[in-house]
Amino acid sequence: MALIDEIKKRKTFGIVSHPDAGKTTLTEKLLLFGGAIQTAGAVKSNKIKKHATSDFMDIERQRGISVATSVMAFEYAGKKINILDTPGHKDFAEDTFRTLTAVDSVIVVIDVAKGVETQTEKLVEVCRMRKTPIMVFINKMDREGKDGFDLLDELETKLGLTVTPQSWPVGMGQRFQGVYSLYEKKLKLFSAHGKQNEEDTIVIDDLNTDILDEKIGKAAADELREETHTINEVYPDLDVDAYLRGDLSPVFFGSAVNNFGVKELLDCFVHIAPNPLPRQTEERIIEPIEDKFSGFVFKIHANIDPKHRDRIAFLRICSGTFERNTNYQHVRLERKIKFSNPTSFMAEKKSVVEEAFPGDIVGLYDSGNFKIGDALTEGEKLHFVGIPSFSPEQFRYIDNANPLKSKQLNKGIIQLMDEGVAQLFVKEDTSRKIIGTVGALQFDVIQYRLEHEYGASCSYEPINIHKAAWVHCDDSAVLKDFTSRRKNNLAKDKDGKLVFLADSAWILKTVQENHPEVQFFFTSEF
Repeated sequence: MALIDEIKKRKTFGIVSHPDAGKTTLTEKLLLFGGAIQTAGAVKSNKIKKHATSDFMDIERQRGISVATSVMAFEYAGKKINILDTPGHKDFAEDTFRTLTAVDSVIVVIDVAKGVETQTEKLVEVCRMRKTPIMVFINKMDREGKDGFDLLDELETKLGLTVTPQSWPVGMGQRFQGVYSLYEKKLKLFSAHGKQNEEDTIVIDDLNTDILDEKIGKAAADELREETHTINEVYPDLDVDAYLRGDLSPVFFGSAVNNFGVKELLDCFVHIAPNPLPRQTEERIIEPIEDKFSGFVFKIHANIDPKHRDRIAFLRICSGTFERNTNYQHVRLERKIKFSNPTSFMAEKKSVVEEAFPGDIVGLYDSGNFKIGDALTEGEKLHFVGIPSFSPEQFRYIDNANPLKSKQLNKGIIQLMDEGVAQLFVKEDTSRKIIGTVGALQFDVIQYRLEHEYGASCSYEPINIHKAAWVHCDDSAVLKDFTSRRKNNLAKDKDGKLVFLADSAWILKTVQENHPEVQFFFTSEF
């Protein structure tokens, strides 16, 4: 019974958006409501030398972008809420895609001025494929932007969502006066900089009341009446079951930086968002209410605290109860491991947990035992599915810029590759190291982190590679012939798997035709 009660308390979700839509700021305001932090950092402000709680890597603070998924937990209205704040930048999409495997629902943040942007389209497509329930928060209403109905049309046409507005703005930019909550039938009057008081909230069941004219002026009141009438005529009512199936998306309007409209989003979320959901494995479906513990690693992060050189594997608990100092089966390594100090997170603040339940994210100190996708169980062999890996799109030679620090460089490269931010290939003919990434910005992040976390410096050299393909052949004689002929194009990845590095699409096609018995794969299973 206790397990079921714990499951019912938990809501685990991710926040996704295009860069600079205000995702990290929204995360902070949610944490403020939960009492998890007392003051908000001013994201990307040069005047105020505070920073967003969830952006805890130095390079994130300098550039004002999130480059690693942050995990944070807080309590609100009797629920334990786990937030995963993901990178918005396209060069870090791989981290975001993996993180979406560990959440039960998502909140998509849209910038009122820019509307739906390309990165948001890609991320929402992944959520829709998985039938992940989606809520939308249209942010920055205190600035001039697109018309509310035009934004709803964009959500439907570009993202393929069926939407149901649950709050509606009164004006925008200079004319922004507040939001009317269709969900709670209340008018919230806007005051800047987060000084939102209870007296600013007026219960208005009937929009035809004269009180509305007094509070916001007759012209704005008439416009609100007309627009809410249109919403009631055109858009479906909130159907919680349809939302949970991923078929309907509630939409809220507000200004995260001013902490306005956020509470309405959060109050609706805690009522309707799903509790921990079943998870698919190759063997069977795992139900959260099962007695036996199971979970999978969806992220690895080295040096969360650079002073302590710690490497942490993030584990999503899928079933049963995880307990400290208990032996669990590492399925891939086929051996038992126990954890003396598993941690829960409030961004960079960590605390040791005695037990954790389905939906929770636990950090496990890791000396190199884990890879992304690894499963922990009480003995059952389970392989969780749907954790994506990508063939790199950009390649560069990596060279040691300080020969006295070669040991530190090698250690740093290995640990950063284990995080999944990039892939390492070692050429068979020259033993030179090549880094492959999904986006160019990752090269800068690797260089910065090697210097600041490992004390090693590196430089890059361009290399002309079109595609990396993992190769396999059951016939050892054929494979030996292939490797001797193509040695100049072959490398090993960090796990020792053979990889063909094609200079161009034409060469790849030619090699595939000339060696029909050799198989070429464009994703590497972790």
